[in-house]
Amino acid sequence: MAVAEWNRIATSQKLVKAAKILNIPILITTQNAARLGSTVPELTDLIPSSSPAVIDKTAFSMLVPDLQSQLSSLTTAPREKLSVLLVGIETHICVTQTTLDLLAAGHRVYVIADGVSSCNAAERPVALARLAREGATVTTSESVLFELVGDAKDENFRAVSGLVKDTKEETKLAVETFCRL
Repeated sequence: MAVAEWNRIATSQKLVKAAKILNIPILITTQNAARLGSTVPELTDLIPSSSPAVIDKTAFSMLVPDLQSQLSSLTTAPREKLSVLLVGIETHICVTQTTLDLLAAGHRVYVIADGVSSCNAAERPVALARLAREGATVTTSESVLFELVGDAKDENFRAVSGLVKDTKEETKLAVETFCRL
């Protein structure tokens, strides 16, 4: 496994674990699994059984009808806007098209810079800059986790802080790999 892929997986694992702590829904799609492969077991093994099934798609955006139904089930009011954290591959294709579709639907999108990659590394910074210009928040996993908790008095702070401490070396490597200026 390439270093960049391992770093992205480690970041995704951390965010899945944090989502479980914070009771945040986890939605997963694959891009044509029969030809390109399934979501890696390092992630699927962490997904709670209560999470919706992985959606296989051929469209580049995640916002296929099955996923849109899942998003609709997460809202309490019609047209309620969500905050979405995105990780995955290919930053310049699937992540970009998903982000643009979510923004067009009025959702707030956080693209996790240490959790997205591209087979051509030079595509990443171009895509991330574009997504920031389009209105997405491009940030790091650690930053967004503490933003979600918001206060050291939060009941989830200790668990999230512990997760961040437990993964600090992986985070350091991922940020150094993906977030160099």
